[in-house]
Amino acid sequence: MFMRAYGLQTKIRRSIQHLRLVLGTNHASARQFATATEDTLEFPGGRVPFTTDMQFVGGPLEASSPRIPCYRTLDGTGRAIPEASVPHNLPPQQATALYKAMAQLQVMDTICYDAQRQGRFSFYMTCAGEEATVVGSAAGLDGRDTVFSQYREHGVLVWRGFTFDDFANQLYGNRLEPGQGRQMPIHYGSKNLNYQTVSSPLATQLPHAAGAAYAMKLDKSGTVAAAYFGEGAASEGDFHAAINFAATLGAPCLFICRNNGYAISTPANEQYKGDGIACRGAAYGVPAIRVDGGDARAVYCATREARAIALQQECPVLIEAMSYRSGHHSTSDDSSRYRTRDEMTAWRARDPVVRFRNWLVFNDWWDEAREQALRQETRKQVIEALERASHVSKPPVSALFKDVYAEMPWHLKEQLQDTLDVVRRHSHLCPPDMPVH
Repeated sequence: MFMRAYGLQTKIRRSIQHLRLVLGTNHASARQFATATEDTLEFPGGRVPFTTDMQFVGGPLEASSPRIPCYRTLDGTGRAIPEASVPHNLPPQQATALYKAMAQLQVMDTICYDAQRQGRFSFYMTCAGEEATVVGSAAGLDGRDTVFSQYREHGVLVWRGFTFDDFANQLYGNRLEPGQGRQMPIHYGSKNLNYQTVSSPLATQLPHAAGAAYAMKLDKSGTVAAAYFGEGAASEGDFHAAINFAATLGAPCLFICRNNGYAISTPANEQYKGDGIACRGAAYGVPAIRVDGGDARAVYCATREARAIALQQECPVLIEAMSYRSGHHSTSDDSSRYRTRDEMTAWRARDPVVRFRNWLVFNDWWDEAREQALRQETRKQVIEALERASHVSKPPVSALFKDVYAEMPWHLKEQLQDTLDVVRRHSHLCPPDMPVH
């Protein structure tokens, strides 16, 4: 009994000593907090200074309002700006490879746009006016980096080695393309080239990219996720959720915005009232830069630098590339209904492909003979690829029900059989080159 009482007294004494220690520490912390908050507000999100002046920040932009400057290294004619910061030089071989990809993209877009107009396939989107943004950023990435595109970034695939046959097979939806005809035209994808399959709904790829980037960070892979989107998609909730998640998780994700002036028919001045997209980086604690999307060298430098920051500082980076869409939104669009012909003509004269080619010519890295040879050969290859793809049969009807389960469940087997029965009774519902099995 004595030992039990002694043990209880000892526990009580130690508890009182611990309580005194805690209270003393808390009093000290409280005194320190009181001292620190005389001029600042200590908040879980950081220390905020007090002011006795009532001030509002932000508001509608005026003509005199300060704007985030637009980084460039080449002037409008393609001549190098002597004082420009160029942290990553493009040697002749890489510069010419970058130009070839841009020119090939331009030729392919022209031919495929015309082919759609001829009824060869149902839909197409070009990259007209944005070639430097897409290919320049692709060159600034590592081939191991995973790309989450919107739908106008097929220049990344051109740079990474997607063949004209690969493009043609996807556009025709034949049995040689990985999607087996279950995607609409231009929904490209390539596992080998680390290019996630396109999905038309705006901005849905952005949270995916943030999550993938976080996984890359945990795996210590030394790679980044690159998420492309337009300024219109930046109005979607997915953009804000994705960039905030990436910022708070320290995910190495590059958010590459193609601010091309129009979200289909909605002009940028009706899309937002702030200073574009780059200014949103500061609100989320994310490094950001605005770059001339018509200057391939500037886009390349900005992307390489952004990638280094993302990996070294373990954070996302926001790039806003100012790149006017000089073509129609898609083959389903007539942009003359919402912008003037003079506007389109003026911007088409600022062709970013010509601008970069001029820089190559000024450096004696390119000439007219090579130009003609490249474009003629590309045209020939694209036309031949489209012709080959047009003669490849469609995937069989049964392909509609595959590639989801390792073993097809009973209800899908029944649906497959019902579908085959309908198609056999009404053969006109099925394309003539689609096997019915």
